[in-house]
Amino acid sequence: MTTVLIADDQPMQRFGFRILLESQDDMTVVGEASNGAEAVRLVDALRPDVVLMDIRMPGLDGIEATRRIIATGARSRVLIVTTFDLDAYAYDGLRAGASGFLVKDARPEELLAGIRAVAAGDAVVAPSLTRRLLDAYIHHLPQAAPTEEPRPEDPRLAALTDREREILTVIGQGWTNTEIAARLHLAESTVKTHVSRVLAKTGARDRVQAVILAYDAQLVAPA
Repeated sequence: MTTVLIADDQPMQRFGFRILLESQDDMTVVGEASNGAEAVRLVDALRPDVVLMDIRMPGLDGIEATRRIIATGARSRVLIVTTFDLDAYAYDGLRAGASGFLVKDARPEELLAGIRAVAAGDAVVAPSLTRRLLDAYIHHLPQAAPTEEPRPEDPRLAALTDREREILTVIGQGWTNTEIAARLHLAESTVKTHVSRVLAKTGARDRVQAVILAYDAQLVAPA
């Protein structure tokens, strides 16, 4: 059973989410929060599998709430819900540690599939859309001045084999597991094993965070 906490400042929105989620045999809503501070407190108390996190809430917003939840090391995964599919705030939410994002007007089946994917440890955002999002807001990242010495290699890459580094690079380029298998002439089961090892060795919570790492480590340049 997947347990879900709904964090949204709109009562009718929370009600709609609750009705949809509790119509499923494999989901239950364990709590509701109307602001970010309440969401952080309830995650600590209830330990839900997934938090549906609105971005714009009074007081502590959804981005900072996500950052605080992830910083505690809680096993709860955050799924950002936002009004626009390329909202800059959604980018910030992913940077804060969210496992993905969906638009609020997503079809019910998309929302349910997203929750199930996040609960299983997968990323909700499609790889190609993840890259589009990061490319659109790559200017948020600090850029080194041309006169500076090259940055030292990101220590999170140190434990990766050459093949795993290659896998991380193509994840950052938006390739799916199927595309990786076809282009690198690997079995898809082998690709899944490599991806799992990359996530474990780098400490990335999911594929979205691996894409962000690939950008941070300069394995991938913005398009």
